[in-house]
Amino acid sequence: MIFDWTAEWRGLAGGGSASLALGAELVARWAEPHRRYHTLDHLDAVLTAADRLAEEAEDVTAVRLAAWFHDAVYDGRPGWDEERSAQLAQSRLPGCGVPAARVAEVARLVRLTAAHDRLAPGDRNGAVLCDADLAVLGRPGYDDYAARIRQEYARVPDAAFRQGRAEVLRRLLAAPRLYRTPRARELWEERARANMAGELAALAAAQTGGDEPL
Repeated sequence: MIFDWTAEWRGLAGGGSASLALGAELVARWAEPHRRYHTLDHLDAVLTAADRLAEEAEDVTAVRLAAWFHDAVYDGRPGWDEERSAQLAQSRLPGCGVPAARVAEVARLVRLTAAHDRLAPGDRNGAVLCDADLAVLGRPGYDDYAARIRQEYARVPDAAFRQGRAEVLRRLLAAPRLYRTPRARELWEERARANMAGELAALAAAQTGGDEPL
């Protein structure tokens, strides 16, 4: 667990006043009360996973900055949230002295996390960020993760949520490889597929049983 968020951010973006103000803003965003899964714990987990995959990246600093921003805006609107988060990075990072090329890379990476399926061959930074974001699928605590996702979509009726969630799981399971980096596949692939298959079976069982709560 990363306890000193100020030190973590300072190591990436420097200790200037603009940088520290942005770091504090990002921490506040990740701590918003409506979040249940996309919280500081998730940010911590993505950064920790990215560290384990760091040797696979071309620019691990860009990857880590993108991790900070990838759900900085979170209203439960897939695609829109990532676009707004990328725009936030583009507008705020230059004031922290981050070079333009790295800012552009951070924004590109954030947009990739909207669906995790637009990676071009050889995109090492994108592979590391997407794998780190999906690491939760192959680690202990999957049931808690799934429950928190449901809480974030509490406004969605049970039947509609089951249908949408099942579609996401089927799409992920249909990919020949869930993770793009060899290290991530070694660490999480087998367990992730078992976890998702188990959730998919539970969703199907709930569907046949009627509109009972998950």
